[in-house]
Amino acid sequence: MGSLRQPRKTLLTDARALVDQCAGWNSRLAARRISHFLDREMADLGLTAAQLGLMAQIAVTSDDTLGALAQRTGLDQSTLSRNLRTLEREGLVEIAVVESDLRRRMVWLTETGARQLEKAIPIWRRAHAKLARLVSPGLARQLADEAEALTADAAARASGLCHVV
Repeated sequence: MGSLRQPRKTLLTDARALVDQCAGWNSRLAARRISHFLDREMADLGLTAAQLGLMAQIAVTSDDTLGALAQRTGLDQSTLSRNLRTLEREGLVEIAVVESDLRRRMVWLTETGARQLEKAIPIWRRAHAKLARLVSPGLARQLADEAEALTADAAARASGLCHVV
């Protein structure tokens, strides 16, 4: 009877396993591929999929502070501010200081931004219908929902509620 030999462990085999199995790497790769697909589909709008998503997040919320927006989008404050400045320069959003707390800022869509978002939604729908023929529609939402536990875990660690042994 022949013995089953395991392949010799090398840097190459370890690196291949990392590329094949790493949730972080593979989710980022999937996100980039989906984003590039949507960016191509929406190129005529002059908006990226990320900008459109950010504008939609602004449109659907009652808490318009940058802190709340950063939390909902999973972006750090500096990345969010950089993305918002681009939208602000294009006249699509306004950013202002909260009068009751000068350290806080809020954001909202301008009239131009609301019209642009309204114009983009049918194009986004067509792009998503095309995407759904290639990638399971609920897969990205499921991944985002399940990964929410990582945010809760990080918050618990930061607050000292989780004891690591």
